[in-house]
Amino acid sequence: MDFNQNLDNDKKKTMKQSMLLCCKVYISESRNDAALDLIERAARRDGETVIVNKFKDDDYNRVRYNLVSYVVHDSLGCPIYTPLQQSVVAMAEAAYGAVNLEAHSGAHPRLGVVDDIVCHPLARASLDEAAWLAKTIASDIGSRFQVPVYLYGAAHPTGRALEAIRRELGFYRPNFMGNLWAGWAQPEILPEKPDLGPESVSRARGVVMVGARPWVSTYNVPIMSTDVSATRRIALMVSARGGGLPTVQTLGLVHGEDSTEIACMLLEPNQIGADRVQKQVELLAAGLGLDVEKGYFTDVPPEIIIERYIKSISNDSSP
Repeated sequence: MDFNQNLDNDKKKTMKQSMLLCCKVYISESRNDAALDLIERAARRDGETVIVNKFKDDDYNRVRYNLVSYVVHDSLGCPIYTPLQQSVVAMAEAAYGAVNLEAHSGAHPRLGVVDDIVCHPLARASLDEAAWLAKTIASDIGSRFQVPVYLYGAAHPTGRALEAIRRELGFYRPNFMGNLWAGWAQPEILPEKPDLGPESVSRARGVVMVGARPWVSTYNVPIMSTDVSATRRIALMVSARGGGLPTVQTLGLVHGEDSTEIACMLLEPNQIGADRVQKQVELLAAGLGLDVEKGYFTDVPPEIIIERYIKSISNDSSP
């Protein structure tokens, strides 16, 4: 091996470890292992994409995968390729083939089989690069699978918020037994025009949200009560929307037979983190005479994501 080839290999290794993107893919299924196996095998077809984390919740009937890979740029510094694009689209294809939204039910709201895809920059990558990937994936899904696509965050021209689109489409309204979601409950002609794909929706596939944003943490706090109305009141008071903690979004949900849960999205976890959320929930719950358990993260922080990715590609390249 000559010097130039060594140099090229070193450059490629540096790129693969520094210019990284992460896609979080949320799919409305967790109970069907055969379906999840098909989806995961599709994601692994390209060995340069790594599933670094998986979180599934059978009460919610929902799974999230964190996929990581590198991004390549042209001579002007514009992103032109990442293995993530084909991997995420392959996952979507497998999910649409294996999961029928009409047969789905769970305690977490959702609007599609592939419910949400969010792209985050990691290491030295930028939010612009994450937005480029989100828009590329969104275009593929809309045209190939004829699924309505709504863009948000940095992937949308005005930076539209995910929460705003979801509210417009009725995401937060349970349609089954008062606190569950089942099938497709919205009109087949959508009330809000999608950014990509058709304006009518397949009841079997639903719609998909695709966005790009800085890293977001997800943290859930169990409430030892079956009173979901009380849990929702606490959730609202904790959230920015309810006048509580800025940059915190919440949902009060049924979780299991004897408890409920406040699912929290921490939009700026370095500013307002899980400790603040936990204390606020405990304070408000105590006022209602409710017990609270210690919350838990459903994800791992970016530095662990990067560490797992580098370890995986290092193992794959070992002789």
